[in-house]
Amino acid sequence: MGSLVPRAAPSAWVAPSASVIGDVDIGAHSGIWFNCVLRGDANKIRIGERTNIQDGTVIHVDPGPFAALVGDDVTIGHSCLIHGCTLEDGAFVGMASTILNGAVVEGGGVLGAGSLLTSGKRVKRGELWTGAPAQLRRTLSEEDIQEFMSVAAHYCRNAKRFLDEIEPVAHEILISG
Repeated sequence: MGSLVPRAAPSAWVAPSASVIGDVDIGAHSGIWFNCVLRGDANKIRIGERTNIQDGTVIHVDPGPFAALVGDDVTIGHSCLIHGCTLEDGAFVGMASTILNGAVVEGGGVLGAGSLLTSGKRVKRGELWTGAPAQLRRTLSEEDIQEFMSVAAHYCRNAKRFLDEIEPVAHEILISG
């Protein structure tokens, strides 16, 4: 993408089958899992530290105010579509969810699996939204919030394991093949 080159911290793990293109920054100890696409061709994508983008997720952007800004300690479940939105530190997005331009999930906010968060909507801290279109379903307890946030720590440990164990094996296969 011209002079736009993706950057990842040395401690970040990017699966060999992931496609990371354009103006993309990936923070320390984050994991970009198998078959993800992060396409920063029309705007920037920023991934914070200790964040996990699970298998099959697509993150894309639009020009103008529609960068994709993903904070620290965020979990994005398998097969999500994240488009031109903001996920603040500690946000949680369930599997197969879609988030559209200008939407925000605050830290400690949860978008449930299979949901569609439409443009400009905001999931506030301590709220669980589900459905298509997503709506507020209930208020979360502090214990609920901590449980959702613990998923990011689990995936951070997993990313380190994959970085340490999978990458050397993949490198050996390429050299010997």
